[in-house]
Amino acid sequence: MRIRIPIILMVIFLLTGNMGFAADLPLHELRLPEGFTIALYARVPGARQMALGPEGNLFVGSRAGGKVFLVRDLDQDMKGDEVVEIASGLNNPNGVAFVGSDLYVAEIHRVIRFPGILSKPPGAMEYIVVNDSLPRDKWHGWKYIRQGPDGKLYFPIGAPCNVCVSKDPRYATIMRMDPDGSHLGIFARGVRNTVGFDWHPVTGELWFTDNGRDWLGDDLPPDELNRSWKEGLDFGFPYCHGRNIPDPEFDSSVSCSDFVPPVMELGPHVAALGMRFYRGEQFPREYLGRIFIAEHGSWNRTEPIGYRITMVSPDGNRAASYKIFIEGWLDGNRSWGRPVDIVELPDGSILISDDTAGAIYRVSYSR
Repeated sequence: MRIRIPIILMVIFLLTGNMGFAADLPLHELRLPEGFTIALYARVPGARQMALGPEGNLFVGSRAGGKVFLVRDLDQDMKGDEVVEIASGLNNPNGVAFVGSDLYVAEIHRVIRFPGILSKPPGAMEYIVVNDSLPRDKWHGWKYIRQGPDGKLYFPIGAPCNVCVSKDPRYATIMRMDPDGSHLGIFARGVRNTVGFDWHPVTGELWFTDNGRDWLGDDLPPDELNRSWKEGLDFGFPYCHGRNIPDPEFDSSVSCSDFVPPVMELGPHVAALGMRFYRGEQFPREYLGRIFIAEHGSWNRTEPIGYRITMVSPDGNRAASYKIFIEGWLDGNRSWGRPVDIVELPDGSILISDDTAGAIYRVSYSR
């Protein structure tokens, strides 16, 4: 299929387009560790998952208007100079993955592929349907997608509810398939809704965030950071939450010891989304291998929590600490931004997407 974009919509901000939009974001309210700075990288409506391509090309999924964007760093100065709308009218294209020379986009009900996307005229993008056999439920239906070390594409099928058991075994799972859409299968079960995962830079094991259920009170259950070292593990949803919290709506005879516990219990209702192991060299050495997590922020809590970037320090197969890295998007009960995803740039700085502020930020460190 071919998508044609009018020229007037093609280039949203060109060269100096970001400069005039920094003032309306109170970046001075954000608090970071000493030596770190945060700056506006680009304005992208509804920015969700990001995928880094070559030569400063950044692809950004969105749940606003079914759009996918390309952010170009034309002069390689680690700033987005041009934002191009490359697709619209898609079904919640939250997830994007750049593989080889192709862009994969995960919609609610299917995965599509834009072949050779950087070699095509931006006004006539063509896509191929890779797999359209996925459920169409919108509740937890938006997807995160990445290619794993095994070459397969990984993405979740979230639970179509707050807490329930579905007859369709694909719900509440992480699935994977070959890039051509074949060999689709379940990798992990009992995963309510993950919208962020990464592979350990040494072991190659999959680590992922998972959003806990709602309506168990302000402080229960915690969101989770999980580790999956092989195919077929069950992480407990809907029967168990956190390390040992049985769900009151299900059979009390089920033992939480039958499931894989999280490596770290995160804050309750923080809506932990994108996560990345830090592999770069720009940040101080002690940051190498740490996990940065984008906490989108609570809605099912009397006092809001989240709206921040947190950091987990792995200790082998466990996690040793969990603390705040950046905060300030939330001021009392008011929030002006909600972090979604994290990617690392070649220079070792990181980008953070924000779907509420419609922004992408760059975090850098100066000695």
